[in-house]
Amino acid sequence: RVQLMESGGGSVQAGESLRLSCVVSGFPNNRYCMGYFRQAPGKEREGVANINIQDGYKNYANDVKGRFTISQDTAKNTVDLQMNTLKPEDTAMYYCAAVACGVGYPPRAVGIYRDWGQGTQVTVSS
Repeated sequence: RVQLMESGGGSVQAGESLRLSCVVSGFPNNRYCMGYFRQAPGKEREGVANINIQDGYKNYANDVKGRFTISQDTAKNTVDLQMNTLKPEDTAMYYCAAVACGVGYPPRAVGIYRDWGQGTQVTVSS
């Protein structure tokens, strides 16, 4: 059974940084992709960043490029999201998710991901 456990949310001022971590367990090998998604009140869940654990291919949403970095620590089965220069519009519940995948760029669509973490709140005040 796949399990994901997130940590690292919090409340910060605009311009500050936060780092989210997601520990994954239950995949029989490293043939999976992971993503961070977020959902603000009254809005649909949207993709933030994704990574292919097998080969390190990544993609980012346009509004976080240059500010957020997704990275993996295969030995620890952890994927982190470093969020710099945070803005009030980044305020949301952040979720990590995983899905079995092939090599190459990871999928972006929310509906493709099968296993989800519990979520962690990120609040950025101006």
